[in-house]
Amino acid sequence: MIDVRSWTQRIADTTSEFALPLIEEALWNDLLRPAAIRQIERRVIAEMEREQNPDHPPRAREDRADMVRALLESVKRSLDRGVMSRRALHGALKTFNNVSFLQDSAARDAARRFAERHGGQTPPGTLVVSPTRTCNLHCDGCYANAAGEGGRLERAVFDRILTEAETLWSLRFITISGGEPLAYRSEGQDLVEILSRHAQCYFLVYTNGTLIDDRMAERIAAAGNITPAISVEGFEARTDARRGRGVFQRILKAMAALRRVAVPFGVSLTVTRENAEEVFSDEFVDFCFEQQQATYGWIFQYMPIGRRRSLGLLPTPEQRLWMWRRIWQIIRERRIMLADFWNCGTVTSGCMSAAKPSGYLYIDWDGKVMPCVFVPYSPANLLDIYRRGGTLDDVYELPYFQAIRQWQRQYNAAGGNWLLPCPLRDHYRAARELIDRHHPEPEDEAARDALQDESFRQGMIEYDERLYREFDPVWEQEYLHSPVAK
Repeated sequence: MIDVRSWTQRIADTTSEFALPLIEEALWNDLLRPAAIRQIERRVIAEMEREQNPDHPPRAREDRADMVRALLESVKRSLDRGVMSRRALHGALKTFNNVSFLQDSAARDAARRFAERHGGQTPPGTLVVSPTRTCNLHCDGCYANAAGEGGRLERAVFDRILTEAETLWSLRFITISGGEPLAYRSEGQDLVEILSRHAQCYFLVYTNGTLIDDRMAERIAAAGNITPAISVEGFEARTDARRGRGVFQRILKAMAALRRVAVPFGVSLTVTRENAEEVFSDEFVDFCFEQQQATYGWIFQYMPIGRRRSLGLLPTPEQRLWMWRRIWQIIRERRIMLADFWNCGTVTSGCMSAAKPSGYLYIDWDGKVMPCVFVPYSPANLLDIYRRGGTLDDVYELPYFQAIRQWQRQYNAAGGNWLLPCPLRDHYRAARELIDRHHPEPEDEAARDALQDESFRQGMIEYDERLYREFDPVWEQEYLHSPVAK
């Protein structure tokens, strides 16, 4: 007979990395799982409260707690449904590395050394790497402008980046994007082979899903440290309109293959002015999280960069406000881990770019380092830094990134609106001032052209002014001058 109270008390009393096997055992047990989830929730939220700035709005702190609750409930659902294997659970637990009572000693030591090298600063929470620009699709609005054969990081360089992220920056959660990352090949090795060698890290891989067949799903399952986030634009008509005829059905086959081998996966949703209502509808949410049994979802509001950029696809300020209310309804009422990097900006204290503490920066297939996937301007090339004997640490200290982090701090100190977190899209004047001052290299011709297009500049500034009129009163009333209201 299992004593549930005894097990949960053991979890509550354990405060070191040795808690991981105990927590894993409890989560894997159908009887212990509900109590274990509740205990983990209490511990994680209490730890967050201890670490958070007391000057942050109470409503923002509650947003973070609600996101934790949604994440844990989403994990519980996947375990209850049998779509998360024991191996996948073991790997996923490592993503809690920034919560001190779960953090392994090697990560703590690396974080301490990072602070010593960088004036007491906290390392970023993740790193986004696009090892290849190659893609088998040709989607409208692709931020990477990817299609066909493209550039790639050589295997040794890619492997070094991952190793330095782990050992120098204490990262245990790393994000892989593209192009199509599952199309990556170098020196006879593909993405899964390389990621599986970094067993201490857990990898979120953004993919179009079309290269995931039964064999690929089995290999991902065997690795145990990879979760695919599959891109979808809505139901079949909208997905195929952007991604190509037949892609939606190929995505469904990929999801079925992943379910069969109990690999937890998510959905990656690009929201535009045209599909916002469909993506946030009850029918589509049920489709993703009930029928297809996705564990989590990421919302990316359309950014006017990359292939055939269009200000006309930006969600209107009115749509963004509606989406803000809608996404928090889904998170709080349905406990679904669905995060919008703009409308959930209160969870991250605003902009996450330029290696901000708990944030990230981006490295592309040519070695160009950028503050964000959606800010395609690079102050340096990591390959050049490596040739000079440098490391990722030299990237962190680049003046352009330091200037962005300073802007983030000043914005937050002035009570800046975290519902408008993005400097490039929500504060275009500020982003252009930093670009014009530091002269980072545009990633491609589309990024260069955007800097020279006066109509684009004016359109972005006008868009921002409309955003302020919609969102500043909400920030004032519901965050700065209001008690927690749910």
